[in-house]
Amino acid sequence: DPSYNLQVYQTDIGNAFLEARTTEKVYVIAGSEFGSYEGHVFVIIGSLYGLKTSSKRFHEVLNGVLREMQFSPCPAEPDVWMRAMNSDGTVMTQTEIENEIPAFDHNGVGRPIYDGYYEYIASYVDDLTIGSRDPQSIIEYLEKKAKFKLKGTESIKYLLGCDYWRDDDGTLCSAPKQYISKMEETYERLFGTKPVHARSPLPENAHPELDTSEFCDEEETKIYQSLVGAVQWATSLGRFDVCVHAMTLSSFRAQPRKGHIDAMKQFYGYLSRMKDATIRYRTDMPDLSDLEFEEYDWSRTVYAGAIEEYPHNLPAARGLPVQQLSYVDANLYHDMLSGKAVTAILHMINQTPIDWHSKKQNTVETATFGSENVAARTAIEQMKDLKFTLLYLGVPVVDRSIMVGDNKSVVDCATQPHSRLAKRHLMLSYHYVREAIATGNYGYVWLNGKDNPADILSKHWAYGKVWGLLQPLLFWKGDTSECPEKLTSSRT
Repeated sequence: DPSYNLQVYQTDIGNAFLEARTTEKVYVIAGSEFGSYEGHVFVIIGSLYGLKTSSKRFHEVLNGVLREMQFSPCPAEPDVWMRAMNSDGTVMTQTEIENEIPAFDHNGVGRPIYDGYYEYIASYVDDLTIGSRDPQSIIEYLEKKAKFKLKGTESIKYLLGCDYWRDDDGTLCSAPKQYISKMEETYERLFGTKPVHARSPLPENAHPELDTSEFCDEEETKIYQSLVGAVQWATSLGRFDVCVHAMTLSSFRAQPRKGHIDAMKQFYGYLSRMKDATIRYRTDMPDLSDLEFEEYDWSRTVYAGAIEEYPHNLPAARGLPVQQLSYVDANLYHDMLSGKAVTAILHMINQTPIDWHSKKQNTVETATFGSENVAARTAIEQMKDLKFTLLYLGVPVVDRSIMVGDNKSVVDCATQPHSRLAKRHLMLSYHYVREAIATGNYGYVWLNGKDNPADILSKHWAYGKVWGLLQPLLFWKGDTSECPEKLTSSRT
């Protein structure tokens, strides 16, 4: 909820492991540098860097400090800590929290939204990210009460390889620009030249698995593995536009060919050229007015009375509700050697890409209907996972989460009670998706394939064909509805 004006800060705990005591039995024999104590046996009590359990011991210390501050770990993400706050900025007492009734009625509706908000602290070993109306008070407690030596305390700018800043309109942005610059430096050190700019990570409809060039030697294989690792981390930091290409090229890490190194060079050329791709955290509700839902009566089917069960230990929901929207696609016969298709999913929270998935399917399907069914099941599984993560973080979620696909046969089969399944080997996926739809908590609608952003994650695309999808998601500042009409595809 923007009305609470939460600020996002970062800080690093210096000499973090030394704040804890080790449980390992470790000693040293003093050398001449200890003067008169030379030859004495010293027992190590601090959790020195390099000891097996030092990270765990520090985590226990941090755990205790955060609990003293009345933070508690999120059950879905244990390294994200949260505490309930009153609207006036004071910490809620346990009595106030217990007087609230946060649980669902176990029918998917009727969950109240309470006043106040949550503050969060996310920990990654000794790096802390703080979301608070008054982050300075948290910093002060960590320094003065917990006696932590903090460094790099400021509004979030750079964390784990990702840059953070705000646009002129105040929108929070993230992009791995510095990380890609370091990738360019590594490329120049390895190959003696800068990456040649490219308009796509791989040629359109490329099939690197059919490459027949010579195998790389041991040194070239190490270089290839290093390059693959770097691009995989870039995708984790927000570059979902190269997700399918990274997935494809990572398949050859064990024994790459020289042609695969050439493909990776083009990959680096694309990242170098399109370095400005940015995720903007747009919090407004999406406009779903053009999505058409058909409502059906499931009471005379095997799914009659289907409900989505919710945990009893959910925290109270606070703030503005969010809409979950997921785009799904499958690319049949993506790998021409194994015959496997690719499942591609782009998850949105309101107007922000929040998670993505591009992976070969476990089974080989002989028709698009089968691969799209498998992809739909995977999408529903991930949507449930994301939904419960949000609920455990105290975020109100709109009752119906929306899944969008571009195969009308699959959409109709999943959403129409009277449809029948002809391919029995798809039975589990078929029933799993239909039961989710029957609860009323998930909707599945059709969208023209040209407008499906999941296409970016399923195929080796050409720049000109996907720019209309890429631009509003990764390159447009401000209101995405103002993107030039000529760069968007038709919805007919």
